[in-house]
Amino acid sequence: MRDSFFFAQVSDPHLTSLEQVAWRDLVNKRVLGYLSWRRRRRKEHRGEVLDALRADLVQTAPEHIAVTGDLTHIGLPAEFREARGWLESLGEPCRVTVIPGNHDAYIATGWGDSFAHWHEYLESDDPTTVNPSAPAEGTFPSLRIRGPVALIGLSTATPSPPFMATGSLGERQLQRLAELLEASGRQGLFRVVLLHHPPVPGEEKWRKRLTDARRFCEVIAGQGAELVLHGHQHRPVQSLIEIPGTHVPVFGIPSASAIGLRPGREAQYHLYTVKRADVGWQLDVTVRAYQAETGDFAEVSQTRLEVACRSGFSRDGFP
Repeated sequence: MRDSFFFAQVSDPHLTSLEQVAWRDLVNKRVLGYLSWRRRRRKEHRGEVLDALRADLVQTAPEHIAVTGDLTHIGLPAEFREARGWLESLGEPCRVTVIPGNHDAYIATGWGDSFAHWHEYLESDDPTTVNPSAPAEGTFPSLRIRGPVALIGLSTATPSPPFMATGSLGERQLQRLAELLEASGRQGLFRVVLLHHPPVPGEEKWRKRLTDARRFCEVIAGQGAELVLHGHQHRPVQSLIEIPGTHVPVFGIPSASAIGLRPGREAQYHLYTVKRADVGWQLDVTVRAYQAETGDFAEVSQTRLEVACRSGFSRDGFP
């Protein structure tokens, strides 16, 4: 088994344009999202930032890219098709792992008009585990093993009422997550859990929260994990999930397309280098952020964590 792996996390690109949307597509909650895009989001989420992101990813050359949700604005079928092209520009499905966000499930939409366009990027290494008659239920949790890393993808994308942006996992997904964490832990893998909504209770507004965050944390406490990654908040977030005797580091990142109209909200992405150490793991976290003055991305910080076996880590260096 390989002893190291180098991957990137990108989140919330909101990469699609709504310029050509027909009014007949907006006779539901989507009209609110469209108005938000017209008023604010189209000024913040910019194509030139995504172009700079792709160019920077070519230069940094991660082995794998994890996209933690919200590729679209209001989950229209045309947006899913457009997002498929963007995913292809990042890499082949075996090199890019995607999980959905709440904007990708803005209202209930059939699989064929939505996630079917991305299915190769969503699926586990063994796609036969998906029930073809109910692909939306069977795709998650997904499991992809790359070198010494197990990437476990979850879906918190559930349609919510107007003015709400909540997400949920559900007991079936949580039970399966526990099984995957236990099995991959026995294999000695570095377990990375991917989800869109922030998983630590109390870290998000009530109307935008993960409804079963406490249950998720119980699963992590019971089975362990080495790293949890999320998006959703459009700002840098670093937190911890307590497990017996130690903690699990949690990172959330800003939108990948944000030009930075609000201070501290400019686009960022993370690079993670996982290395097997004498005892446990070494995790290097590099943050690269968009520079409006130059129109490109640059490194703004680097952190090293010593992650012990069974998910423990040294707090030294953790902000």
